[in-house]
Amino acid sequence: MTGTFIFLGILVLIVVLIIMIYNRLIALKNRFKNAFAQIDVQLQRRHDLVPNLVETARAYMTHERETLTQVTEARNRAAGARQAARAKPDDAGAIAALGQAESMLSGSLANFFALSENYPDLKANQTMSQLMEELTSTENRISFARQAFNDMVMAYNTYREQFPNNFIAGLFGSFTAARLLEIENPEARQAPKVSF
Repeated sequence: MTGTFIFLGILVLIVVLIIMIYNRLIALKNRFKNAFAQIDVQLQRRHDLVPNLVETARAYMTHERETLTQVTEARNRAAGARQAARAKPDDAGAIAALGQAESMLSGSLANFFALSENYPDLKANQTMSQLMEELTSTENRISFARQAFNDMVMAYNTYREQFPNNFIAGLFGSFTAARLLEIENPEARQAPKVSF
């Protein structure tokens, strides 16, 4: 009889452990999904600012149609990738595609800003200055939101991969590895040039 109670006690302990691990996995998964929602808000803001920026510059940059078209196309690709990632923030492929599309948009915007330096009237335009300031602020917000998302993804993946959590995650099958959102910024990788 004592053996039966010990067996039942161990069985209850195992079930409670499984429930605790499962609930923690759910909590961590929901946290990184929420962190992605914060990125989504900032990316939407960025994607809304880009067409206004292009329209403001179009009157001044008549010879730069290719650059303006490139920025618009990159923005549209990034917006499409954002929609796909928003639908499934736990899909590693969607997050990778979003990172790639946002990297292309960042590169196009960097090219656009470099060319806009050649147009003093454009740089002096009040609307253009405000849009560029808002875009810079939004870029900073995206960076902070992406850092929070990546921290949540790391916490989720770490917990998911630990023993015995990896068995529980595999048992239920809905706890696949999440992917970090990596947006390449070519300027960030270059050393600043200083001249005297």
